[in-house]
Amino acid sequence: MTSTPTAPLTKAARQARVGELIAGREVRSQAALVDLLAEEGIVVTQATLSRDLDELGARKIRAGDGTLIYAVGTDQRAVELGPPPGRATRLSRLAEELVTSCEAAGNLVVVRTPPGGAHLLASAVDGAGLAEVAGTVAGDDTVLLVCRIDDPASDPTGAVAGSRLAERLLRLADGQLS
Repeated sequence: MTSTPTAPLTKAARQARVGELIAGREVRSQAALVDLLAEEGIVVTQATLSRDLDELGARKIRAGDGTLIYAVGTDQRAVELGPPPGRATRLSRLAEELVTSCEAAGNLVVVRTPPGGAHLLASAVDGAGLAEVAGTVAGDDTVLLVCRIDDPASDPTGAVAGSRLAERLLRLADGQLS
């Protein structure tokens, strides 16, 4: 069992935790989500949670048993319904406009953009909720993406994960939507 890292009680930290909770379990209602957050010491009103869900692009999807649950980003449970409106489209558009090169180095991917473009691309990657991306760091013209390592036994350096992500971003930059 992994422990949840401590985080400040900022709006960004709260929204990140909301996204993690939704991605990690089947959350059927805002009331249930309020309870889950309260268990972690995060007190939030339903109105604030509703705004958070809206800003995260959360939507209801049909679970395997037919019940409706919340989903964010590219939640694999919602593959047949597609990504939330505007999310993948924004990443695809910005990748086409901004990616000048993309190179994997282990579980890291270095993406080059024109000057001033890195933060826009990093924001789109973060907003797309790519499961393979643990985090992004943006400079002026360079984005560093840190990949999650799926199988440390067969890919201890994350080279396979990094290469897959670099290839995916290059396809997006070439206008391919995969």
